[in-house]
Amino acid sequence: MYSFEECGEMLDEIADSVPYELYRELSGGLRLVPQSKLHPKAVDNDLYILGEYHRSSIGKYIIFYYGSIVRIYGRLPREQFYEKLRKIFAHELRHHNEYLAGSDDLILYDNRHIGDYLIRKGK
Repeated sequence: MYSFEECGEMLDEIADSVPYELYRELSGGLRLVPQSKLHPKAVDNDLYILGEYHRSSIGKYIIFYYGSIVRIYGRLPREQFYEKLRKIFAHELRHHNEYLAGSDDLILYDNRHIGDYLIRKGK
């Protein structure tokens, strides 16, 4: 299991490796929070939100849910855990950049995956 601090350090390293231009208008920055978050459509409390892109009156920002991330990936070897974090990071940053570009592709992709999950669960 990785500590909150270790996870934060890895996310910082990933963030530092991304071109600055991809953060334009991300005024609220990046946040790692300790809790886990179940998806509202979770059937058996088995669908966790790992990260979220938010737009609000205080700005645009990305939240990463440490509790969800370590629950799903916390037992992976460090290299694999880091790669999962990198993918979560890229996914959420893509939401931001697609929003700026007026694209819904990733939202549609996410919705298809939720639909597939619900089908597998018989819902």
